[in-house]
Amino acid sequence: MKLNMELAASATEGIRLHLGWVDYVMILVYFGVVIWIGFTARRQVRTSMDFFLSGRSMPAWITGLAFVSANLGATEILGMAANGAQIGMATLHYYLIGAVPAMVFLGLVMMPFYYGSKVRSVPEFMLRRFGKAPHLVNAIAFAVSNVLIAGINLYAMAIVIEAMLGWPEWLAIIVSAGFVLAYITLGGLSSAIYNEVMQFFVILAGLIPLTIVGLHRVGGWSGLTEAIKQTQGVQHLQTWAGTGIGNVTNPIGANWLAIVLGLGFVLSFGYWTTNFTEVQRAFSAKNMSAARRTPLIAAIPKLFIPFIVVVPGLIAAAVVGNQFADGTLTYNDAIPKLIQMYLPTGVLGVAVTGLLASFMAGMAANVSSFNTVFTYDIWQRYIKPDMPDVHYLTTGRWVTVVGVVVGVGTAFLAAQAGNIMTYMQTLFSFFNAPLFAVFILGLLWKRMTTQGALWGYVLGIVTPTITWIAYLVDPDLFSTATAETMYGAIISFVTVIIVAVAVSMVTKPKDVSELGGLVYGIGKIDMSAGAVATDTAWYRSPALLGTVALVLCVALYLPFL
Repeated sequence: MKLNMELAASATEGIRLHLGWVDYVMILVYFGVVIWIGFTARRQVRTSMDFFLSGRSMPAWITGLAFVSANLGATEILGMAANGAQIGMATLHYYLIGAVPAMVFLGLVMMPFYYGSKVRSVPEFMLRRFGKAPHLVNAIAFAVSNVLIAGINLYAMAIVIEAMLGWPEWLAIIVSAGFVLAYITLGGLSSAIYNEVMQFFVILAGLIPLTIVGLHRVGGWSGLTEAIKQTQGVQHLQTWAGTGIGNVTNPIGANWLAIVLGLGFVLSFGYWTTNFTEVQRAFSAKNMSAARRTPLIAAIPKLFIPFIVVVPGLIAAAVVGNQFADGTLTYNDAIPKLIQMYLPTGVLGVAVTGLLASFMAGMAANVSSFNTVFTYDIWQRYIKPDMPDVHYLTTGRWVTVVGVVVGVGTAFLAAQAGNIMTYMQTLFSFFNAPLFAVFILGLLWKRMTTQGALWGYVLGIVTPTITWIAYLVDPDLFSTATAETMYGAIISFVTVIIVAVAVSMVTKPKDVSELGGLVYGIGKIDMSAGAVATDTAWYRSPALLGTVALVLCVALYLPFL
């Protein structure tokens, strides 16, 4: 399809957003509201539980929107758009088997164990089930992974500020960090959650117009598909084509078994069920019913996010694919480039605000979970136990500062990645995949021991790391970096299961009396804890919400098989 002369000129420029005064006013108003929410939330923070878990008082619709918004950070917006440009509609796998089924599993199966045990974090559940050694390793690993991921969101935010103002990357990163630090330090998790709910709608307001205008400029869906067929090939518009075992030709570079097991099972369930950055939102819910419904409510909008993230990536592949090929742009630049090309003053301000909102939501989620785990699971448990509650509240605020400062450093690591989603999935294969294997085996098998969990978990981190290093040394080991993350996750999971079972068989398990509510079938979990009358309404049934989400998964796959 032929582009008009103006569009062609814009497509060949570097990324530089030309904002008008109206756009800057919108952005300033947004940041003003963010800080105001921080000050408002501060008045509700009286204890460490208020700061770290919002006093367990949030309704399900708030925590549900915060749950999905916390995931709408750099990896979702820039990363999934990058994947849309690079691998096309195969990116749907990250949603339809790589997210929603695991979110349903979390709500229906995992949350009763988490919320019923009254733990304050996912690592604390590890402590209750397996003891101190696995708990400490898990807490440290989570802290490290979270500051690495926070750096990804900071880097993405800096990309937009750099494009808007022409600031050097280092200055943009520091200014971005300052705003997130301000409202998290002030109001803790409540501030993060209230901002995440607002940010959810701001993100939609920014990306929906971009998608609509972008589709219009390339001739609608038919024009886009025709352009993609000519520039990328028809496989860019399919999900499962070219995934046969022994006949892998899809852009991901993995067969269907690796996609289903590596992404759909290990990486997906590892992230959505054990990553405290997400699960923390459900922990803040006011009762068991609200906690279970949190990920199920989030699953519904999650299903439709691809239409405002992946589709723009496809549009970018169609109109500036040559710049991705010659290195002028990285795939991470897909969304900012389209914003520059298509959006006029006024709408431009909304889109930029939406992007900034998404990155702040992602980083705030990382920082708020980091400070909780460090304060409760490391500081209180092993360094300064039995201190007054105000000590942990103060510690949490200082740890927030430390987390953001370290995140600034890791932002420069993220800047070295051509596709930040692949970088993120690599981190998940290191940290989330082995943790999920430990958790699922520990929940289902009462014979699993502390030593089995510890050595299984440690070696489960080591083996995907070795796999990744081997791929860096010899890129021919896997077809793509994305495929490496899936195979690395499978290797990690299998390692944990083999090592944990072998070690557990020769070591002493906990007494069954210590496992009530921590292992499936042992003890009874109160599923109606804290229930209110409206929780019994048919439309609030967790089983119904989960079923609807899974049916929609299948329906949304069908047009792209």
